[in-house]
Parts: sequence; C-alpha cells; structure tokens
Amino acid sequence: MPKRGHKESAELFWKLGQYQLKQRSDVHIARKLWHLFGVLAIIIIYHNVSRTISIQLITFVTCLSFALDILRRHLPTMNQALISVFRPIMRKHEYNSLNGTTYLLIGTSIVIFLFPKPIVTLSLLFLAIADPVAGYVGVLYGHDKIMGQKSLQGFIAAFISCTIIAAVYYFNHNLITDRILIVSIISGLIGAFSELIPIFKLDDNLTFPPISATCLWTIFYLFGGL
Repeated sequence: MPKRGHKESAELFWKLGQYQLKQRSDVHIARKLWHLFGVLAIIIIYHNVSRTISIQLITFVTCLSFALDILRRHLPTMNQALISVFRPIMRKHEYNSLNGTTYLLIGTSIVIFLFPKPIVTLSLLFLAIADPVAGYVGVLYGHDKIMGQKSLQGFIAAFISCTIIAAVYYFNHNLITDRILIVSIISGLIGAFSELIPIFKLDDNLTFPPISATCLWTIFYLFGGL
C-alpha cells in the first residue's frame, strides 16, 4: 500500500508540473514583449515624424506584412523559414493564415489615418500595455470566465492599466484635468471592454485600436478634450 501511495503521489506531482508548465507556456512572454515594444516603437515614430509620413510608413509596413502572409501561404519553403524565425511570437493557427502582427498593423493604420494625435496615442498605449497585461493575468489567474476565454481577472487588470495610463496622459498633457478622475475611469472601462468584447471572430489586435479610439473620441468630444 505505501508503494502504491508513493506512485500515486508521484503521478499527481507530475500532472501538476505538466499543468504549471502549460500555464507558463500559454503566457507567450516573447509574443507579449514583441507586442509591447512593437506598439511603443510605432508610438515613438508617430510622435517624431509628420502625420503624412507616419501614415505612409504604417501603410508600407502593413502592406509588406500582409504581402508576406499571402506569399508564405503559397510558398511552403518560405513559410517554414519565416515560422522558424518567428515561432516564439506566433500561435499555431497563424502558421498558415494572417499573423497577429498583420492584424495589429491594420488596426493601428485605421486609427492613425482617422483620429487626432491624442486619441491615437491613448488607444495605442492601451493596446501596447493593457492588452498584454490582461492576457498575462487572464492566463495565470483567470479562474472566472465571463466571455469565451476572457476572464474577470483579465478584465480588471485591463481596466486598472487603462485607467492609470489615461490619468497620467491627461495630467501630463493638461487635458480634462477638472474631471480627470471620472474621465480616467471611463477611459479605463473603454480600454477594458475594447479588449474583452469580441467582434464576430476577428482578431482583437485588429478590433481593439478602432473600438477604443472611437469611444475615446466620444469622451473627448463630450468632455471638451479636443
């Protein structure tokens, strides 16, 4: 009996270890860092060149990424080469379809093309920071699912992140400071719901920026931020 107990305990620890390893791998740290620093790089470039040049640059990079995705679907050798390089930041379902970076670039292009600088900056900061934070918290601590694979814990993490980002941005740029608390909280909710709510089955890297930017524009319009 003791031997059987030791064997069962060993199997239990092994299964627990496998589960914890899976949880860590599901976090996709490399992908989230790529997401964070990629979007921050876009913001930095956007603030250091003219609007015309920024639109041209983001359009070129988006078209290049889209073209590579189309080409690699028809050129298996090229596809395997790109997968071997970018495997740490790709999910398996992206091996033969558009990758998350292309969706992100399309969503970012829409925002840069349509909205004024404060809206672009805030929505991209939400995308850069809140989206990875929500994903990280959701994978490790998201026990209460509220919409598909999205969790209450991830939603709260996104809300807190976006609220802090908005408050710091409004304060530093002297925008709507007379109602900064309520506007920051509303902005936090905008960012959290933009990350949470699915639009059909579209990638959230595509839908997040336009949704958050549209809602932020409404807030700016109502509270006199523009």
